[in-house]
Amino acid sequence: MIELRFSAQDVALTRFALSPVWEVVASVRVLAAPGDHALHLPWVKHTRSALAETGLDIGMLADLVGGPGRGLPGFLAATPHSPVAELAEELELLRGAEPEYVRAEVDLLVPASRRSAAVESLYRDPRGGLDRLARMARDYWELAIEPHWPRIRALCEGDVLHRARLLAESGADRLWGDLTPVLHWRDGVLRVAHRRVDAAWDLAGRGLVLVPSVFAWPEVYTKIDPHWQPVLRYPPRGIATLWETGGVRVPGALAALVGRGRAILLTRLDAPASTTELAARTGLTPGGVSQHLAVLRASGLVSSHRAGRSVLYVRTAVADALVGPDALEE
Repeated sequence: MIELRFSAQDVALTRFALSPVWEVVASVRVLAAPGDHALHLPWVKHTRSALAETGLDIGMLADLVGGPGRGLPGFLAATPHSPVAELAEELELLRGAEPEYVRAEVDLLVPASRRSAAVESLYRDPRGGLDRLARMARDYWELAIEPHWPRIRALCEGDVLHRARLLAESGADRLWGDLTPVLHWRDGVLRVAHRRVDAAWDLAGRGLVLVPSVFAWPEVYTKIDPHWQPVLRYPPRGIATLWETGGVRVPGALAALVGRGRAILLTRLDAPASTTELAARTGLTPGGVSQHLAVLRASGLVSSHRAGRSVLYVRTAVADALVGPDALEE
């Protein structure tokens, strides 16, 4: 069990952010242990094939990430400074890590007797090693994550939007209670159920950064490090739909009422999504999706909210009642 102790200042400084470089790090662990991340098996199969075909070497990155149960070097994924960090910005933070910090983290997590040649080269020359690591992470991103980033980003931004609404409507207690079943909030203490770590930390007025992460699933990751603002990474809402490509079975009465295209969209909008994402997931044209959403919004069945550069759509409570709990994949 991990305990994070909040003051009023910590609650006031708690914020949300997205982190591309963290998705790189977490996805490498998924590749190392796909059996622990069954949801991502379609992505694992595709990515392993692409890595084999291109011959891209991610050895140093994989060696540093390690397998399940091992801690992660703090310099691999800095706490993001902005709500939606850019990969280039985060890789510059990686390149700028202090050599003494890099060596201390490697000493802590990778004993000298078990270091690969790549990790040993990083240890001996942190500046040069971090530059190689950043280029490796960028190349891996372009191959494995970037083609799926619009979908991943929409899911994570939709999660942040949902939780911002909870915070506005019901306060911090509802926010913490809705994050994930492994989190429990009471009397200013956030308890995180963890199989391998038993520790307690006072956030000491630095707040907490909440980072929705698709490749964190099914785990929750925390980092308490004096070099960075504390961070908690958790799976976003609706993650079960991430790799879906098939259609959905819509209630017949709903299709008869609003039309099949609009019924399909309402069924998919159990979590916020953009027009582009909905077109990719339903097979409808982007223009058709936009037209249907305009009608649904005017009818009070869908609401829209801007999140960064995207406009996300989500069902209203009235539409939730119309769709019901029985919409399933075909």
